[in-house]
Amino acid sequence: MTDHTHVRGRSPVPDTLLDPTTLGDLLRVASAPDYDRWADQIHRTGGCSDPIHLTGWTLTKDRTSGETLHHYSTATEPGGRLRLACGNRRASRCPACAWTYAGDTYHLIRAGLAGDDRRDIPAAVREHPRVLTTLTAPSFGPVHNRPDRDVCRCGTQHHTDDPALGTALDPETYDYAAAVLFNNHAGDLWQRFTTRLRRELAARAGLTQRDLKESARLSYGKVAEFQKRGALHFHAVIRIDGPDGPGTPPPFWASVGLLTDAIRAAAAHSYTSVTAPAAGGQPARTFRWGTQLDVRPVKAFGDGSDITEQAVASYVAKYATKAAETTGTLDRRIGELAELDRHQVPEHTRRLISACKTLDPLYPDRRLWAWAHMLGFRGHFSSKSRRYSTTLGDLRAARADFRAAQERQALGLEPPEPDTVLVLTDWQYVGHGHTPGESALAATIARDIQTNRETARQARAELQAEEGDDWS
Repeated sequence: MTDHTHVRGRSPVPDTLLDPTTLGDLLRVASAPDYDRWADQIHRTGGCSDPIHLTGWTLTKDRTSGETLHHYSTATEPGGRLRLACGNRRASRCPACAWTYAGDTYHLIRAGLAGDDRRDIPAAVREHPRVLTTLTAPSFGPVHNRPDRDVCRCGTQHHTDDPALGTALDPETYDYAAAVLFNNHAGDLWQRFTTRLRRELAARAGLTQRDLKESARLSYGKVAEFQKRGALHFHAVIRIDGPDGPGTPPPFWASVGLLTDAIRAAAAHSYTSVTAPAAGGQPARTFRWGTQLDVRPVKAFGDGSDITEQAVASYVAKYATKAAETTGTLDRRIGELAELDRHQVPEHTRRLISACKTLDPLYPDRRLWAWAHMLGFRGHFSSKSRRYSTTLGDLRAARADFRAAQERQALGLEPPEPDTVLVLTDWQYVGHGHTPGESALAATIARDIQTNRETARQARAELQAEEGDDWS
């Protein structure tokens, strides 16, 4: 049977993909008298796959006259509930919310490269020395790979999607314990790197550490990436500003060349290392960055060889919504090793998770088992220095203010004057998620939204190209 279920003007949902229970629930939801309002709620969440459910009310009154300006209650909503986006950044959990998170990360990174007048980041920041740096993990043993000019050491020329890529050539000699301990200490290693980098900058400028603080500031925005072998990389935009941040020009001695040289020296310095002490049968291990350090200047406009602001922001944002699940692990905490069998976790990843379990009692302060689903890593996937750019909170607040203004306009309400209105609210959390049929319909709504966005983006790019706008 190849018929499709059509839902009131929405894209068709292929019933060949739905089991009878899900299909029956879908038809129940779609035929309900309040379906349009339910669909509107889901559309407002962006097609969230796991929305938060609230019940309650809000009341807006004039402080002086006591007049009720607006009253809203979930009593008239479908199921008596208001559905809000879950906000999860993981694409494996909620593609819709992850798309929003990636967009926010893109704007955060790009604002630190090109400026954003709305957030007091001047366009002059483009003149500051800035580079994209990739810090890699060391080797823990040979793995299957795709060399540029030869075959893998196993004698095979692996295709791009070969599940063997990144797995150990000899699992019995691969240092799985070192791999998860490196991931676990990666955040500490980054802190040591940035500390040493400031010292290297000061030395090259002929300044003391105190003098450096008075003449320049080091700013960065970074994101973590898991390689297929389960080891972490850090991609970081690093920039030299004046002493008060992006609004002040960098000192005369600051240059891309000096910054690049300082980064390479800091990454290679003996100070930039962390040690996991010997415990049980495990030896003491000292971790450093891998030898594959990449430092590339960021340019406003590319000439075919340069890496551009837009490319960097897109590159960083791509990894902001991914985590260790790209290696085949789970995207949530693991209760017991038996879960690995139920979810068919690949052998290489299974060994990394098992290493976390084995090492946990030896290094209790590192909480390796609690973070086994992240292969030991317990840091922030996306972070930045204080003055690099705007914040994700500011971007979310701006979006909330915009939506609030839209809502006031739809209700015919004037923007409130300060201290002239009183807002009373009462909200309660009552659950989350979708029924099976709702989930299928929400996925359809999410696809429609994404298609519309891609169409609009393509149309905008074509228009800019016709106008000769280099920003396209």
